[in-house]
Amino acid sequence: MIPSQATKDAGVIAGLNVLCIINEPTAAAIAYGLDKKATSVGEKNVLIFDLVVVLLMSLLTIEEEFKRKHKKDISGNPRALRRLRTSCERAKRTLSSTAQTTIEIDSLFEGIDFYTTITRARFEELNMDLFRKCMEPVEKCLRDAKMDKSTVHDAVLVGGSTRIPKVQQLLQDFFNGKELCKSINPDEAVAYGAAVQAAILSGEGNEGPRPFATGCHSTFPWVGNCRRCHDYLDPKEHNHPHQEGTGLLYIL
Repeated sequence: MIPSQATKDAGVIAGLNVLCIINEPTAAAIAYGLDKKATSVGEKNVLIFDLVVVLLMSLLTIEEEFKRKHKKDISGNPRALRRLRTSCERAKRTLSSTAQTTIEIDSLFEGIDFYTTITRARFEELNMDLFRKCMEPVEKCLRDAKMDKSTVHDAVLVGGSTRIPKVQQLLQDFFNGKELCKSINPDEAVAYGAAVQAAILSGEGNEGPRPFATGCHSTFPWVGNCRRCHDYLDPKEHNHPHQEGTGLLYIL
């Protein structure tokens, strides 16, 4: 079963009226459009950089550190690994704003307490290969769209992992030092955009947009040709006529 159909079915099981499915970049673009609506003039090309990653290198390195210190292998213990993963995720968030943090877990495995310190520099070193690979989809997206990176007006950060300073630096370097768009909350942008679209579809909005159709225009004044971004139910089932919009926003 394709993920979108599974999502629709889950909504029905939960007792929800599923009007449409939009993915994260599309929802984030709607949030961006509302944020910039008052100041934006004319067409814009916008790249939505959506990043939520599990940094396995950090986890594996710390797992090995525990094994080296205590001569115990926790790789076969799901509970210990889950607790370690949770602590590593917390450390990742902390290192976005501080230069050093600690990972401290009581009775991690067989009653053994675990404590270690990790610096941002070490964290970046462990995950640099992964960070660089995150830039590859950006290059491919622009290549597929036949666009030069100089034609992108804004790069919008979405997802908690975009707070990682090294990720921001690599993306900014890719765009030749261009300032990244941080005006919307990366953790809330997707939910906010989806809520706006839901309000409009239920008749609570006054903008008058209709659901998007793949490869077509929307009546959102800030959204035009959307690429790789949405999966809607048949609009005929909901009496939503397809209309064209005015502005243009590429979601890459």
